[in-house]
Formats: sequence, C-alpha cells, structure tokens
Amino acid sequence: MDTKSRAILAVLMSAMMVFMVTLLATFINLGMRPDFIGQWIKAYVIAWPVAATTAFLVMPAARRATERIVAKLEGKT
Repeated sequence: MDTKSRAILAVLMSAMMVFMVTLLATFINLGMRPDFIGQWIKAYVIAWPVAATTAFLVMPAARRATERIVAKLEGKT
C-alpha cells in the first residue's frame, strides 16, 4: 500500500473508531448532561490526531503480524 493510501485509510478508520470510543467513554464518565456534546467533541478532537498518527505508523507491522497469524491458522507456517 502506498503512503497516500495508507494515510487515507488511517484517517478514515481512526475517525470512525475514535468517534464511537470517545462518544461511549464520554457518556459513561459524564452521563447525558447539558455540556455532553461539548465535552465529547473536546475528547474527539484530542484523540483523533493521536489515533490517526498511531494507525499510520503501526499499519505495516499490524499487516505483517496479521499475515503471520492467518498463515499459522491455515497451517501455512
């Protein structure tokens, strides 16, 4: 996967994951209160760049590890 494709994938996947995780974590920690949306957006804006950068950096290693695990599961060691 080229760098541009990897960056786009990291941005899209992390955006969706962080959306759900921050929404759930904010709700669990604060409940539905008047400033919920503001607090959730704050958490999202902080977490998303971290998640996107992490996803971009670890994607090659995660892909290799996935290929090794699948090969072992299929008996192709």
